[in-house]
Amino acid sequence: MDTEALARIPGVNPNVPNAARIYDYTLGGTHHFEADRQAAEYMFSLVPSTRKWVRMLRACLRTAAQRLAADGFHHWVDFASGLPTGDHVHAVLPDARVLYSDVNPLTITTAHHLLGDTPRVRYMECDIRQAGAFLRRPDVNAFLEGERRVAFGANGITVFLSAEENRQFFRDLYDWAAPGSKLFTTFETKSPDLSTPKWEQFVGTFRQMGESFQLYSLPEYLDLCGPWARDAAGVLPVREFLGLPAEHITDEDREGVGIEFYAVVLEKR
Repeated sequence: MDTEALARIPGVNPNVPNAARIYDYTLGGTHHFEADRQAAEYMFSLVPSTRKWVRMLRACLRTAAQRLAADGFHHWVDFASGLPTGDHVHAVLPDARVLYSDVNPLTITTAHHLLGDTPRVRYMECDIRQAGAFLRRPDVNAFLEGERRVAFGANGITVFLSAEENRQFFRDLYDWAAPGSKLFTTFETKSPDLSTPKWEQFVGTFRQMGESFQLYSLPEYLDLCGPWARDAAGVLPVREFLGLPAEHITDEDREGVGIEFYAVVLEKR
C-alpha cells in the first residue's frame, strides 16, 4: 500500500504521528508519513540504538514463529501486533491461522486495509490488560476452530505494562491455554542503577503519549511470568537467540544504561 492509499483510510491523519507507523518506519517499512518519521528520528536522536534493538525484536518474532511451526503449531495468537506488514507472522507462517490484535482503533482499521481478504488471518481489537476476556470471545474461538493448544506472541510489550498488569497478562494466557501451548515473549532490561538525561527524555516521550514505560530486571520478568515454564533453550539475549556474533552489539548500543534484550519461549506443561 502506497502512502496515498494509506492517507485515504478513514481516520488516518498524515500530520499526526501514530505509534504503529512509527514502529513500521523503525523496522524499515513503507507505511508511514513525514510526521511519523520525524517522531521516530527524534527518538533515535535520544537513543540511537533504538532501530537496531527494535529490528532484532522483529527478527526474533519471525525466528520464534518458524521454530514453533516446526514444533507443530498451526494457530498463532499475537498481542499488540502493530501493522501486519510483509515481515510479520502471517508472512512467515502462510499455512497457519494467525490472529493479530491491537487496542488502537486506527491501527486496526489500517491493518484491515493492509490484509484485505486473507482467509487464514484476522485482526481484532484487544486491550492486553483484558487478554483473558479477549480469548474467551466467541469470534476468537470460532477463528481458532476451538483450538486451545496454540502459540502466543507477546513481542516487546512487557515494558508498557505495570508489574501487576504483566502478571495478570501471563496468568490470563496460561489459564486459557491447553497444556502444550507455547508463548514467545521478550524482556527489555537495563542496569537499574544507571541512567542518562537522554534516556530519561526517551522514557518521557512515551509517558507524554500516555503510555507506561518500565523496564524490569530479568529476575523480575521471570517472576511475572508466573506458572509458565521456560523451554529447553531457556532465556537468551536476543543476539544469541538470533545466532548473531558477539560484536553485533557494541558498548555504544547499550547507551550508557546497560541495555539488554532477552527472548524466550515459554510453555504450559
